[in-house]
Amino acid sequence: MQVKANARNLRISSRKVRLVIDLIRGARAEKAQTQLRFLNKVAAEPVLKLLNSAIANAEHNFHLKKEDLKVAKITADEGPTLDRWMPRAHGRANPIRKRSTHLAIVLETVEPKEKGTKATNGEQKQPKATKSNQKQPKVKTTKPSKKENN
Repeated sequence: MQVKANARNLRISSRKVRLVIDLIRGARAEKAQTQLRFLNKVAAEPVLKLLNSAIANAEHNFHLKKEDLKVAKITADEGPTLDRWMPRAHGRANPIRKRSTHLAIVLETVEPKEKGTKATNGEQKQPKATKSNQKQPKVKTTKPSKKENN
């Protein structure tokens, strides 16, 4: 099951928000909350608020547990840009672009971890080495010296 939440027109650049959301993409909801709570970035606060909103949607609307949720998809798209002008010397004006962001998050349920399984998160056990796929040791050969030839 997928649960969605959106935050639109955030007054922060999407480039700055992407630095934060790349850290939590694919993580479990509880771990993502912990990371965002202690992250020293301004963009972490609105992302955490959106994550908490998505978790609340899942618990209230779909009766899902917080422990069974993970961040399936999270995007930070550009919103509208406010154009402002700063006066400069000799009657000129420089543009100031105040950017905004549209955030979207999708949480999905994950089966709880089973005890006794060592391969987790899609890891597969490596096959044992056989003679066909083992590397052969290199044999170092030496050239006979000139004195030995004479």
